[in-house]
Amino acid sequence: MTKRLARRAVLGGGMAGGLALAGLGGGSARAAGGGESRRAGGVGGEVYVPVVAGAGGGPVGSDRVHVLKVGPRDAETVVVLVPGMFGAANGFRLMARDLVASVPGVQVWALDRREENLADRTGFGSGAADPVGYYLDGRYRSLEPASAGYVGRWGLERALDDLRCVVLAARAGGRRRVVLGGHSWGATSALAYAAWDFDGRPGYRDLAGLAVLDGGVRGAFEGTGTPVQDSPEEVRERLAAIAGGRVLDMTLSGVGLGDRAESTQIWYQLAGWYAHHDPDGRSVLQDRVPAALRVPFPVTNAALLGSFVDAGFGWPNDISVHSGRLAPAGDGEGVRGWVDDGITPIGRVAQAYAGPVPGVWEWYWPARLSVDLDVSDAYADTDLARTLGLRLRHAAGLDIPLYAFQTSYSKGTVVESARRVVAESRVPYAAYESDDGMNHLDPLFAATAHNTATRTLAEFLRRVAGSTGAR
Repeated sequence: MTKRLARRAVLGGGMAGGLALAGLGGGSARAAGGGESRRAGGVGGEVYVPVVAGAGGGPVGSDRVHVLKVGPRDAETVVVLVPGMFGAANGFRLMARDLVASVPGVQVWALDRREENLADRTGFGSGAADPVGYYLDGRYRSLEPASAGYVGRWGLERALDDLRCVVLAARAGGRRRVVLGGHSWGATSALAYAAWDFDGRPGYRDLAGLAVLDGGVRGAFEGTGTPVQDSPEEVRERLAAIAGGRVLDMTLSGVGLGDRAESTQIWYQLAGWYAHHDPDGRSVLQDRVPAALRVPFPVTNAALLGSFVDAGFGWPNDISVHSGRLAPAGDGEGVRGWVDDGITPIGRVAQAYAGPVPGVWEWYWPARLSVDLDVSDAYADTDLARTLGLRLRHAAGLDIPLYAFQTSYSKGTVVESARRVVAESRVPYAAYESDDGMNHLDPLFAATAHNTATRTLAEFLRRVAGSTGAR
């Protein structure tokens, strides 16, 4: 989802100012838990299934990942998409539907990492009457870092070994071609997979193409204002913190919606759940929103979600979209609703965020994975990479096509970095696309007609499918 939350304050001038402007401007499933979740109809149907992975030292049931599959089972091309930091599979569902509808013979697999097994989403399941009480009153099952030392070992090696289980399943013994992609740090993960050494076999030999969405390596995040932290001194400090028990990345607690690793993610899903099920009803959550983030007048469930995700409320680029605005005062007996006048309708955000399974936001992100992904930015077999067990040995050998897309988030450095990767490898051709009218999350949820990322990625996939056999 996001690489790293922008370091500017969201509880002070940025967020408060956005709320003030928004307030005064006025005119401008099924139960969580087991088995398989299915959606009938559509373009080939949708299923959410487990994939067995290697032993990771976690609790029973955690040695697996999950995949949301969208599109025909007999597709000759499978697009495997990896979410970014704190992202989860449902963040790709709408994009997947658009791609499958646009490109014949394509199926999309969206990955949920093994960390997703640790989240308790039962409060959103079928028949749930009071999800807000279940989660905000602390009745859900939470992960205590003191009892989760195994998460401190879930770094990039573990993540890529898990991802390979998915890629190999998608390849079906070489009968299908696989295009591997990702969003934000998911793009970094996809590129790392391609350069990784799997017992002497380069990862790119499993693939027919790469798709980088608003992330990557070789300085992709330089333009965001939060470049990677990969000096030896920074890495030593971060590893020491992990060894001392800080096994979870706490970045999202900076939003101000709670101080637990999962607090912000729960709030976002709650907001999406109510906005999806009763968009025009008075907000169920508003009175419980922390005062610093609360809209100072009654709003609907849809408008409350809008205040959490829209860029007009002062949220950083990496966690926001261009959706719309609050309805003028006086509508709906004093309860203000939401007006869609952006590229990403709030109903699409709500549909994705509501879940329940899979979700959009991963609850528990391993701090070690953050370290490893930062170090992977060099995209080379450096001394530091070898010390961390990162087998990035084959970047120069990449011989598959690459697609790169950037929004306003990176101020141009995503495409610049992709060009470096191409120049330093044997990539046969590349497509570079940009849309500065998008924020970091817009490509995931924007309306089909306004989604530059989906349209241009579909063009790339048609070219790959038309020129490449299964590898």
